[in-house]
Amino acid sequence: MLALLLAGLTESARPEGWKTEADASVYAYAGSTQPHAHSVLNPDNRIAGIARSRVDTEVRIGLRAESDSLRLSLRPILSLYQASGDTGQETYLSQWQLRWRTSPTSQLAVGRDLLTWGPAQFRSPSNPFYFDSGRSNPMRELSGVDVLKFSWTPDVLHSVQLVRLTGSGHRQPWLASRDDGWLLKADWRNDGRAAGLAIAHSPERAPFYGAHVQYSPSDAWLLYGEVGSGSRDQALKPPRNPEQPFEVQAESPRHTRQLLGASYSLDNGHSLSLEYLHSGDGYSRDALRAYFKHAAAASLSAPGGAQTLGLALTAAPPLLGRDYLHLVWQNSLLDEQGYWRLMLTRSFTDNSLQASGYAEIPASSRLSVFALGTLPAGHRQSEFAALIGYSLTLGIKLALP
Repeated sequence: MLALLLAGLTESARPEGWKTEADASVYAYAGSTQPHAHSVLNPDNRIAGIARSRVDTEVRIGLRAESDSLRLSLRPILSLYQASGDTGQETYLSQWQLRWRTSPTSQLAVGRDLLTWGPAQFRSPSNPFYFDSGRSNPMRELSGVDVLKFSWTPDVLHSVQLVRLTGSGHRQPWLASRDDGWLLKADWRNDGRAAGLAIAHSPERAPFYGAHVQYSPSDAWLLYGEVGSGSRDQALKPPRNPEQPFEVQAESPRHTRQLLGASYSLDNGHSLSLEYLHSGDGYSRDALRAYFKHAAAASLSAPGGAQTLGLALTAAPPLLGRDYLHLVWQNSLLDEQGYWRLMLTRSFTDNSLQASGYAEIPASSRLSVFALGTLPAGHRQSEFAALIGYSLTLGIKLALP
């Protein structure tokens, strides 16, 4: 039925001068996650409520219609899921855009846009919206931000975007404080070099400043870096006395995040990437110990215990520590035998590790099977091993005609 609908949208009568395209993929996958029964942050899984088993079916559709001056694109997602006995369904637009080319060098657009950029894979410090750009999880479907956008590209070397943010998109409450804000983004690229600047401002937050650069000294090497300076909605400060409650600020102090990376491509198409990230809003070694000590002192049977642990999970920085090393080894996306990706991340703050891997193998020209696994290592009062023992997802992907 869906294939017939897409074919009808593509081949049906269309206005003169318009080109239309449609595609769709069906993802069906099942996952198993083992939460730690004696987790300090999530005892007996009563705070985070991590689903031990989950079955998902997603239909990801792409629709496009374009004329000489207008372009309409839609990215609807149809989702069905069952998580630990609970079932649900959802239909939403992860992205959409109506773009008007006002001149050969400028265009106006309205819609839900995915504002991602920069070369980093582990995290993107230069981005005020998507610090986690989803590149560490090849299965993840990011949702865009609701915007009005003006773009100016005077030549092939330069581009400027002025963006008005009107909404946080689909289920992205952490972006709500950026509503009614502005983004100014400028980019330059030439002969293996590229650089970009980003400035974001909103009424409820301090301005954000970000920059990214990359340089290819040869066909095999790519060197890059990103930096960002801004604040978060909340700042959770562990008290020195575990008997006192967490201190929560409505907005965190300004912090800076920096990332340096290098990627080397081998003759066989494989590539190795190494990234170092310093996250200025993370906890120092002593503060991280105090964070877990305070959480360990909270008892679910005592008044305020559940609230304390809830704050520990929701108001803490997105990365608990300050210094990380991220290693990626992958083959070429164009390999006809399939695609695989191995990742290893180490936190220097508490020496915990997280290993993960993704593999996708074609079974036919339209059908492929995939697997994603994550295995943390460390003591239970460390970042990567604090919540789960492992997670494994197996599934299939079907490209519809």
